[in-house]
Amino acid sequence: MDGVSYQRFPRVKIRELKDDFAKFELRDTDASIANALRRVMIAEVPTVAIDLVEIEVNSSVLNDEFIAHRLGLIPLTSGRAMSMRFSRDCDACDGDGQCDYCSVEFHLRAKCINDQTLDVTSKDLISADPSVVPVDFSDSSGFDNSENRGIIIVKLRRGQELHLRAIARKGIGKDHAKWSPAATVTFMYEPDIYINEEMMERLSLEQKRSIVDSSPTRVFDVDEKTGQFVVVDAEAYTYDDEVLKKCESMNLPGLIEIRPKEDSFIFTVETTGAVKASQLVLNAIDILKQKLDAVRLSDDTVEADDQFGELGAHMRGG
Repeated sequence: MDGVSYQRFPRVKIRELKDDFAKFELRDTDASIANALRRVMIAEVPTVAIDLVEIEVNSSVLNDEFIAHRLGLIPLTSGRAMSMRFSRDCDACDGDGQCDYCSVEFHLRAKCINDQTLDVTSKDLISADPSVVPVDFSDSSGFDNSENRGIIIVKLRRGQELHLRAIARKGIGKDHAKWSPAATVTFMYEPDIYINEEMMERLSLEQKRSIVDSSPTRVFDVDEKTGQFVVVDAEAYTYDDEVLKKCESMNLPGLIEIRPKEDSFIFTVETTGAVKASQLVLNAIDILKQKLDAVRLSDDTVEADDQFGELGAHMRGG
């Protein structure tokens, strides 16, 4: 309704939480807020990534540009990225992007001195800041740490070497994918499933099984002892309408109704390891709040300008 506004109070319920994974429910809001949160997590939460590479020696089989590109895609721990400055806004180094406020320096020196191939990995990158280092995946890999030495950058044979200096800077995924902290962020409407029990009781066990089998995902099942048709996993439903089409083909419209809950969403978040999943969500909420505050301030400014404009016109007319 024009001129009427109302405030909603979204609720969040955590279902599963790990360092690099989160699953949670977002309720009492609409799709625009849910999608805005998803997009901010992917493209606007800042991280730190290598942005400048100066190669001193490279006698490997990979050219300089290839190595620089691989270095840029290595995820770095970015717990302090929110407090860092963007290099373009840093007044301490006049936008050069090479000071402690807006960048972190890395060095790598590797040389193969025997006949066994040497794997140069992300763990060979030496950081000037202990809080910004390549992400370590060895703890969750299930492999022995001696065999999992990090992300491979290049392989060196006897006599080959690689010496370089790299500068990591703060950025966001909107500028380049290497700064995105999210491996994937998805949300789905929570399905609301209604079963007409009176119609279902009139069906044979074989008919119920055919309805169960019509779903590509295991949403429904039939209790073999009681013959009762039950919902096993409502969230496995992918809105493919196969079950509904099956009911219509059996001339049983209305037997099952599935509608999305318009104000309830289930989020799945996987991170690159640059920031913890919980921190990614919290940072995204902070950034979204800042953006909404900026819009509100802009609206207030426009309204004030309009009022002053009307006042000026009135005074001129008087």
